[in-house]
Amino acid sequence: MTELTVTDMSCAHCEQTVTDALTDLDGVTDATADADTDTVSYEGIADTDAVVAAIDDAGYTVAP
Repeated sequence: MTELTVTDMSCAHCEQTVTDALTDLDGVTDATADADTDTVSYEGIADTDAVVAAIDDAGYTVAP
């Protein structure tokens, strides 16, 4: 499982928005977002740049 730090999530709706954005990507088989820890974890073979772009398109920021 790959884990990224994602800022700007503050509630369950934010978590669901990010999770949906990732599970819509080809190559992502599972995703979980946690606003309390500012983390997103995902499984699959999706390109990291595509994952970061999907999170960005959903309105959230991946920390460097």
